[in-house]
Amino acid sequence: MCGIVGFIDQTPNKKPIIERMSAKIAHRGPDGEGFYFHDDVALAHRRLSIIDLKGGAQPMFNEDKSLVVIFNGEIYNYLELKKELASKHQFATQSDTEVLLHGYETWGKDLPKHLRGMFAFAIYDTKQKSLFLARDNFGIKPLYYAKMNDTFMFASEIKALLEHPNFTKELNKKLLGPYLSFSFTPTTETFFTGVYRLDAGCSLTYQNGKITIDRYFQKEFKTKEMTYEDAVKAIGKIMTDSVSKHLLSDVEVGSFLSSGVDSSYLVALARPDKTYTVGYDIAAYNEIAYAEDLAAKLKINNTSKVITKAEYMAVIPKIMYHLDEPASDPAAVALYFVAQLASKDVKVVLSGEGSDEFFGGYNIYRQDVDWAWYNKIPYFIRHAIACFCRLLPEVKGVNFLIRRGEKLENSYIGVNRVFGDKEVKKTLKDKNYLKNQEVTAQTYQNYAGESDIVKMQAIDMDFWLMKDILLKADRMTMASSLEGRVPFIDKEVFKVASSLPMNYKVTKENTKVALRDAAKKVIPNEAYKKKKLGFPVPVREWMREDDFYNMIKKAFLTEAAQEFFNQKYLLKLLDDHKNKRKDNYRKVWTVYCFLVWYQTFFAPEV
Repeated sequence: MCGIVGFIDQTPNKKPIIERMSAKIAHRGPDGEGFYFHDDVALAHRRLSIIDLKGGAQPMFNEDKSLVVIFNGEIYNYLELKKELASKHQFATQSDTEVLLHGYETWGKDLPKHLRGMFAFAIYDTKQKSLFLARDNFGIKPLYYAKMNDTFMFASEIKALLEHPNFTKELNKKLLGPYLSFSFTPTTETFFTGVYRLDAGCSLTYQNGKITIDRYFQKEFKTKEMTYEDAVKAIGKIMTDSVSKHLLSDVEVGSFLSSGVDSSYLVALARPDKTYTVGYDIAAYNEIAYAEDLAAKLKINNTSKVITKAEYMAVIPKIMYHLDEPASDPAAVALYFVAQLASKDVKVVLSGEGSDEFFGGYNIYRQDVDWAWYNKIPYFIRHAIACFCRLLPEVKGVNFLIRRGEKLENSYIGVNRVFGDKEVKKTLKDKNYLKNQEVTAQTYQNYAGESDIVKMQAIDMDFWLMKDILLKADRMTMASSLEGRVPFIDKEVFKVASSLPMNYKVTKENTKVALRDAAKKVIPNEAYKKKKLGFPVPVREWMREDDFYNMIKKAFLTEAAQEFFNQKYLLKLLDDHKNKRKDNYRKVWTVYCFLVWYQTFFAPEV
């Protein structure tokens, strides 16, 4: 687990530039720093030592030094690949990094197809004068790139790119619309104009001034006929295998632990000596007792922390800095604190992200089962009902009828939608923003022949999982120089999950049905059947208290708020929430997080 950064241009003195860029991501790798210069190329690597502590320093070279690699992540099948490659290549280290070099010599641009793990890496070929970048199948590890003023640059975090003198900083205003709906940046474009994220499952080649992007992995859902018992066994087998692979390390591995099935399952399989939990002093938002109960039954240690409101409020600017882009998932703060807690003892932790998207964990997926009868009504009738309902006040049930009267492609953008289309128009001053249907069109096109539930899963994987959940997991762990590993998000696990019949995932009674029964076999308490909480945060309640309310109101009265938003409407959202007229906390929080982020990167106080 590390940080990488590099650029290609004709700048004469590259050393001070790459040093500044590398320093910006020092938190990703405090154990070591390495540089490489060749003609127009400058590369830097920050190392967090996990595997081959003595011999794994980077940049790393092949035998004749014609290839050089910098790498962020872990390759969990590197020992198997090393055996396959050993007959053709001489290995000089015990690290997984070297497999990338010899794998590239053998397979070329097909290298990523052979890898099982989380990765973002760059390989420079001195003979071909080409740069090859690749990002893992599901986007666990980040990778950004830009071409500005004849400089091609890339990095693990955008903040490193800002240090290059050829970087031009400009706000990408057209993303404000989708941000308000999604609560994060849902595109390969970023809020920094000209900066792009390399999409999950993609590689990039830069040669002769030209950028070429190729997709090496596309998710496929191929249901197989199987008995329920065989499905439960298959899940148990692949999760046991994945967890064992994710424990591969030369340093101790701990785990985050909440009260739910996901982290409880991982902990029950891994049996780490150390687990970590955070909670709040409001009972409904505190999972510590549940985590302590499981840890006691497994005879392992649990360390916990109660996050105070004052601590939560104080750390928000730092959270936005580490995220690089605005995101309003309140759980990011909880992740930051639990990562801080764990980093005092260990360098690696397991975490339960991905289970809901892979195995059908969201209640909204059940609607397709619960209301199958309504879907049998001809579409034109449902659509007419929806059009009528749009004229009615917002009351319980009306939104459901509106959604069921729209084609999924026109309405569903993910499980975590915040602002509706009309509200976005009302909130933003500039109406020239990217529309949600433009953002999701390619995913719907890719899965055009699938059921609505599969389409919803694909949307949630492409957007909510890859561009919010995994982003915050990476940034919040790395902010504490901690490697987060996610055993559910594994290409072999996905093969099993994507082959399950839908009624083994979602029924009228429950979600993640088969996964829960697989987990039940190893979890010694009732966490396997507990409803999903994630990292619950009492922001909804705090926002009605004067100190939290005034903090947000101050932001809503700034020049930035006036520039981008309908200020009067923002204040109404805030006041209606405070006075319990409406539950607007997610909308208020989404705008507030953008304003804090904007202040951090575009309008810092003098």
